[in-house]
Amino acid sequence: MNNRRLMIMRLLDSRKKCTARELAERFQVSIRTIQRDLDYLQQIGVPLYTEVGVNGGYRVLPNRILPPLQLNQQEALGLYMMLEYLEQVPDFPYGSIRAQLAEHYFVSLPRDVQDMIIRMRQHITFLQHHSVQQETEPLTTQILGAAVEKTAIEFMYAARSGMKLVRVYPLGIYYENGYWYMPAKKQERILLYRVDRMKQLNVLDQSNNELPTLKEWLISNDERESVEVVLRFTDFGERLAVSDPLFTHVQHKEWRGQVSPDEFPFVARRLLSYGPEVKVITPPQLQTLIVEMLELNLGQYKY
Repeated sequence: MNNRRLMIMRLLDSRKKCTARELAERFQVSIRTIQRDLDYLQQIGVPLYTEVGVNGGYRVLPNRILPPLQLNQQEALGLYMMLEYLEQVPDFPYGSIRAQLAEHYFVSLPRDVQDMIIRMRQHITFLQHHSVQQETEPLTTQILGAAVEKTAIEFMYAARSGMKLVRVYPLGIYYENGYWYMPAKKQERILLYRVDRMKQLNVLDQSNNELPTLKEWLISNDERESVEVVLRFTDFGERLAVSDPLFTHVQHKEWRGQVSPDEFPFVARRLLSYGPEVKVITPPQLQTLIVEMLELNLGQYKY
């Protein structure tokens, strides 16, 4: 595709309507040349249609095909590797087209680049934990759409007390440690839900334009009451902690941070995974909780 045809496609995509004469004047070519360009664009799948009459012209259908990328070889290889990685993440929003997208992209590349990709795939892989769970790709897509439009959703949720009906305003979704999570506003609180525990989701007509975005929420200060937590790691524990998003800011084998007591059960379970490589210095409530969890664990092995 030459540059003029690419520019015509982008121009039609960004404007409501253009006549062949307007395009001919813009690109300083004949109307016949523009018509050949438009015929070519239709042949490769650009959804153009014509309106006749005084106010007629060429338009692009709303469900349009976006213009192709113009990449050099390194960029093309990098993009294909990113598509390969995304295929490993389960239930990615709009993920039903991922394999098709990668295949369409691959066959559009020059033969020598295809050969390079085939050889590269034998020397790279992505090892990451992904939980085995029900398919939730339709849910992640619906949640993301509702978050963008700031609309409420309703769903059944598998809580500890059993299934319950929940109505919330989602802020978005994020993927961590093999699971999709959804922070959502329920009344005046932001609560966290695991997407794989959600069923029968419906998008409601209610909206709230005052909701923060997911990124705004992630960087906001926790307004809940908190206490200082001090942890002391061993040398090996410190090496483990620097890869843990919860304890990345370890300095001289010590971690300090403000934590809400509501989060103590979560923090305690995370600390138990470190075994003897970490010790809680303060607060006493967190020390007590860890001891209680250890005693319950040991109790399973007493005869």
